Amino acid sequence: MTPHTRREDLLASLLAQAQQDGADVTTLRGIVSETSELAAERVLDRMGLADADAQADMDELRELLQAWRDAKASAWKAVIDWSVRAILALLLVGIAVRLGAWELVR
Repeated sequence: MTPHTRREDLLASLLAQAQQDGADVTTLRGIVSETSELAAERVLDRMGLADADAQADMDELRELLQAWRDAKASAWKAVIDWSVRAILALLLVGIAVRLGAWELVR
């Protein structure tokens, strides 16, 4: 019997108890708890994350995502650095032309 089946059986038992004896707070909490656990297991199963390798896969995906974010931030930093350098170079050329340094080159 799988844990999934055991949870379904426990939930069915709690629902039968609630129907038979009336639903006290403890029974309702048990129903909510078991329903939540069963739903979470089903969602993980549908997403393909219910196997033993799921944690390793998620860790690897997180590392990959962090590497992508780092690369993106680095690329933007490089673009900004090169843009500032190009602007400063153009500014220096403009100053040189304004001061007549262009005449010295000819």
